[in-house]
Amino acid sequence: MSPSSAPGAPGDPVSLLERALHAARALVLADLVAGEVAEADVVSLVEDSVVERRWWVEQWPDGAAYVAGLVAQDVQDALLDRYGRWPLCPVCGAGDPHALDVEPELGPDPQWVCHKAGVRVAAVGSLGTATGGATGETPSS
Repeated sequence: MSPSSAPGAPGDPVSLLERALHAARALVLADLVAGEVAEADVVSLVEDSVVERRWWVEQWPDGAAYVAGLVAQDVQDALLDRYGRWPLCPVCGAGDPHALDVEPELGPDPQWVCHKAGVRVAAVGSLGTATGGATGETPSS
């Protein structure tokens, strides 16, 4: 076995899979912490999603770049079913509270966007830096 094909080596598919899953977990947990909703039962929702997405990425390794957005969407959906909308939009101060959406739905570099205001709020994993302001960029189509 050559060093480049050893388990855990930079080009090893298992290593790439694990890095993508750990990164997705960390990004979504950072957003949950920023929203002060990282309770044990909510963190379990992240773990459940990571387990499900592990199988998904094993079947489609090229999808590893999409895992963070998918885990964010999975957790958002699970929270909606159990607790309500998350994450709430920090941009729109008036009207009914509404959740941000992940964009692209299936793509790399997922962003939290407010479709009501038409702006990107933060990258997934960076809600803690979104203090009610947005990037000013319109979401991509």
